[in-house]
Amino acid sequence: MSLKAFHVVFITASVLLAFGFGWFELSRYQDTRDTVDLWLGCGSSGAGIGLVAYGIYFLKKLKNISYL
Repeated sequence: MSLKAFHVVFITASVLLAFGFGWFELSRYQDTRDTVDLWLGCGSSGAGIGLVAYGIYFLKKLKNISYL
């Protein structure tokens, strides 16, 4: 597995983890109304959006390099 392929897999896993944790915290905020859950959910969702933007930038930058 090349470094590019590993990077794509790692960024994809990170995006899924960030959005999953954000969803968990925001759904928990609906139950508890604790401000910390709201901040963690919004922060994690923001990190997920940032990771998606980084993934797009990375793929555009290295479009001429193969995955092998």
